[in-house]
Amino acid sequence: MNPDHPDLTLIVAGSLEQLTGGYIYDARIVEGLRARGSRVEVIGLEGRFPETDDTAASALDRALAAQDPATPVVIDGLAMGALPEVVERHRQRLTLVALLHHPLTDESGLSPEQQQALLESERRALAASRGVIVTSDFTARRLTALDMADIPIRVVRPGVDPAPLTRGSVPGEPLNLLCVATLIPRKRHLLLVEALAELSDRSWHCHLVGDTERDDECHQRIRDTIRTHGLSDRITLHGAMSPRQLGAFWETADLFVLPSCYEGYGMVIDEALARGVPIVTTTGGALADTLPAEAGLAVPPDDPAALTEALARVIDDSEQRQRLAEGARQARAGLPDWHDTADQFHAALETLITPAGPAGS
Repeated sequence: MNPDHPDLTLIVAGSLEQLTGGYIYDARIVEGLRARGSRVEVIGLEGRFPETDDTAASALDRALAAQDPATPVVIDGLAMGALPEVVERHRQRLTLVALLHHPLTDESGLSPEQQQALLESERRALAASRGVIVTSDFTARRLTALDMADIPIRVVRPGVDPAPLTRGSVPGEPLNLLCVATLIPRKRHLLLVEALAELSDRSWHCHLVGDTERDDECHQRIRDTIRTHGLSDRITLHGAMSPRQLGAFWETADLFVLPSCYEGYGMVIDEALARGVPIVTTTGGALADTLPAEAGLAVPPDDPAALTEALARVIDDSEQRQRLAEGARQARAGLPDWHDTADQFHAALETLITPAGPAGS
């Protein structure tokens, strides 16, 4: 290995410091690999993703052209899935590996034509790599179902930081409900607001923590719906928070809620388990695998009545909350930490970049 070049390059769309599950995963992998002694370079691409523009295509092309052939390059799926022609241009010279959180075609709000276009472009981009690292068994199965079984796939589950158990709300005060999710349609905040409106006669306060700048229209619709139901003093939007800032909300949480219609893993579920917080979520995507049955209630995605009923059961029944909290505390012991995840990522990467039988060559 050339001492003037890194051991690994990671290419992502935009800044690695974004506070979403996918970017947090990427950042923690970089941190863990560096702790192992690896020299990791991170390149954040300018431009628009995943519906890419010329700026994005040029940025990825320049980044790949600048890489030493001896340095493996991991590209986050968001940065490559819609740019197969750029990836294909460099496939012979470089050792490319994809890091996929969920297929782009599975994002909500897409037309059938958009879904098909993204599926075809992502299939080409992934086929131009040596293989794909995914964050869940569900996503591995999903790629197979999308006719990508011939691409080598490795699963590296996210880690979670050890954390103190929640102490919950002060007795006699409203229950603290917490939802941590970027304000985009796929997270289904509107569904949660509508469900809580049906339960306005109960004693609760809901904190919505997540980036409000990804989708201005979605953000405004959520605000308007909260206001329409007269819940502005009971549902608080906090914006994105660092893990340190979020700690205070976890400390007093009585219930964690994630109403997403789809997740490629759902890292925040593991964060709730690490705190011993009971959970109400859906079976959308990988969530059916991520949530231990004894730690929460999972309802079908996009089922308002089922979500309302599950919330009512947990809000109304303190014994139910205690049982689920105990289940979460038991599950926390089996959660991997980020050191484990970095080790597994390194091992997975090594198996994919070995010279024998590279995919798509």
